[in-house]
Amino acid sequence: MNREIIDIQDYTILLEEASTNTNSIDSCFFDEPVIAIAFYGAGDVGLKVKFEEKIKEFNHTKGMVLSFYADNKVEFEHHVSKHKSLKCLVIATTIRNIDKLPNGEGHFLEKFLHQLVHPKDHYVEGPVFNMSPEMFQIVEQFFSNTYQSEIKMLFYKSHMTALLSHYFGQLAKQQNTKLNTSQLQKINLAQEILVSNLDNPPSLTELAHRIGTNTNKLKIEFKAQFGVPVFKYLQNKRLTKAYNLIKNEQKTIQEAAWAVGYDSLGSFSNAFEKKFGYRPSQV
Repeated sequence: MNREIIDIQDYTILLEEASTNTNSIDSCFFDEPVIAIAFYGAGDVGLKVKFEEKIKEFNHTKGMVLSFYADNKVEFEHHVSKHKSLKCLVIATTIRNIDKLPNGEGHFLEKFLHQLVHPKDHYVEGPVFNMSPEMFQIVEQFFSNTYQSEIKMLFYKSHMTALLSHYFGQLAKQQNTKLNTSQLQKINLAQEILVSNLDNPPSLTELAHRIGTNTNKLKIEFKAQFGVPVFKYLQNKRLTKAYNLIKNEQKTIQEAAWAVGYDSLGSFSNAFEKKFGYRPSQV
């Protein structure tokens, strides 16, 4: 279990990372009441939130953003296993610090997370949704950072600001185009289908049919939920997976391209370079 705590201005950043070949449980408490946003990266750890004999459970956390208010009576229990590792970034502050936050972020907390700024229980849950590809990439950069001392703090500060900008931007989009529960379930199902079939994704028409809607609604509501069109979301997921296969699993460029559904190495390399700014061979 690797845990790093960084204080930046009136924020605290908590980086947690763990993997194991056996089942294990990692519990986390906050010493004082916090308003926090948890970003779950490439791991897919199980999460239980416990307070006053109540339990809120999340079985699939990969790519999830969870905002919440919690005091010291709330326990966050991560269930880590061989196939469900932990990779979580938490940005937290306290209610007393809201007026001190830079870049008008206190205003955004009050506007978009009003129920957390004015809590009525030990644990209050705010919006829960899936990260956009841009947010996911920033979170992954936190865990792959190799800078030290002052440069490391500068890196964390700039990336935290960028991540919060994307987060509040997505909340603003959702506020303008709110989906009802049934629609949201369909769109989240579409996202799960895409992520589970990166190597052979369904067509837009087939995807719409599988979730019980039409292609026009799928395109509009998917972009409202995830901030990008269906194809762009799929492409970003495929390229991000390919990057991890090459960098972390030592797969060849050909193997990585095939694993995410690219038949043409040229098309794969061009798309990769457009997204990351360098060729796959430079990873």
